[in-house]
Parts: sequence; C-alpha cells; structure tokens
Amino acid sequence: MLRKILKNPQAVIGLVLIVLICAIAILAPILAPHSPDEVNPLMKYQAPSANYPLGTDQLGRCELSRLLYGARASLGLALPILILLGGIGLVLGMMTACIGGVFDRIMTGISQVFIAFPTLIIAVAIIGVLGNGLQNIIWAVVISMWARFMQLIRTYAKTELGRDYIVAARVSGCGMWQLIIHHLIPNILPQFLVYFSTGVASAILTVSSFSFLGLGLPSGTAEWGAMLEEAQAALYSHPELLIYPGICIFIAAVGFNLFGEALRDILQPQEDVL
Repeated sequence: MLRKILKNPQAVIGLVLIVLICAIAILAPILAPHSPDEVNPLMKYQAPSANYPLGTDQLGRCELSRLLYGARASLGLALPILILLGGIGLVLGMMTACIGGVFDRIMTGISQVFIAFPTLIIAVAIIGVLGNGLQNIIWAVVISMWARFMQLIRTYAKTELGRDYIVAARVSGCGMWQLIIHHLIPNILPQFLVYFSTGVASAILTVSSFSFLGLGLPSGTAEWGAMLEEAQAALYSHPELLIYPGICIFIAAVGFNLFGEALRDILQPQEDVL
C-alpha cells in the first residue's frame, strides 16, 4: 500500500500538503514571530516587514502568527469531529448491517431524513439552539454529518456480509461483535480511511463557514474562518487579509481531498477484483 501511495503523484502531493499543515499546527509556537492575540492599535494595517512578514490586521496583530495558530484551531476542531463521526458511523453502520430487519429500516429512515438536508443548514440550526462554543460546534457538525458516515459504513458492511468468508465465520459460530471486530472492520478499513481523509477537508470547510458567519469560535480567535469574517471590513482597502486565510483553507482542503481521492483510485482495482 505504501509503495503504491508513493508512486501516485496525486497521493504524494496530498500527503506533502497534509504533513505541511500538521507540522505548522504543531510548531506554531516556535514558528510564530509574535503571539496571535498580541494587540497593538498603533501598528494596525502595517505593510509586510521583517518584524511582521505578512503585515498586521485591524488590531495590529501579526497576520503570520495568526495564520500559523489558525492551523491549530482548524485541525484541532476537524480531527475530533472526524474521530467522533468515525466511531459513530462504524458502530451504527455495522449494527444496522448485521442486525437488519426493523432496526435497519428505522435507522436508514432516520439517516435519510438527515441526508435530505444540507449539512450546513442542520449545523447552523443546532448552533442557533445551543449557542457558540467549541463543544457546541463539534456536536453540531457531528449531528449534521453522522448519517452520511453511517450509510457509507452500512453499504460497505452489507457488501462484505454476502462474501464467503463471512458465511464461513458465521457457520463457525462467530457472534455479531466478533464478526464486526475481527472480520468486517479490517476489510472495510481502507475504504473508511478514504472517506475519513476527504471528511477532514469537509470538516475544515464547515468549521470555517461557521466562523465566517459569526457562529464559530469566540471573536478574536486565531482561526482561518474567523479571520475571513474579521477581514470583511477591509475588503477593498486590504484584500490580502482575506486572501491569506482563504489560501490556507484552500491548501488544507486540497491536501486532504487529493490524498483521499488518490487512495480511492489505488483501492479501486482491488475492489473490482473482489
């Protein structure tokens, strides 16, 4: 698998971008020339200089430092969201596929209701009820996206349940949870990782959308979407303040999407053979 990934240019580009974003998020305290929250009104809207490589914003805060710390905020929200979505999707998807019957029909019907509405609309409605805040954002995105993960896992699990090795495992006396843990999960894990990778990009875009609409993290937080929202007032006088975080969001989304799509292309021949 690793050799195929390294031979695929699309996967390599995506992986390089992912590693770059993760490295920036981890090393932000070392790389940032200033504190992202250091306000200096006398230095607002400064042009790029040795002290402020990308200039300053409307409050005199270092733009480069806020971009670096913004990677932490965006990934720090996206990864917990995807971990929760992955866990919920695996458990419910596997259970609906294995139990079947009435439980399968009920869960499928509920998930189709959630899928019928755009993710952003559901999440915005939930945040409107729960209010702003880190935990509320995470749960809003999880509630709005869980159905898609569950349906994906259910579809792959249903496909695997019809294969001979599953029939043999059932004949040998494997219970439902043994079947899920020892047979189903290992065999659908590659496909799940593909969706996980593209899901990180979706989560970053969704969280940034919340912040841009003023529904995200508290005002002043160094997060890419929040930086876009704050820079709207200077759209014509200082457009670079919108361009910088926009490029960061674009690079992060492209990296995860490129890697996920390349991983799907690598796995597709194996699925065709199976």
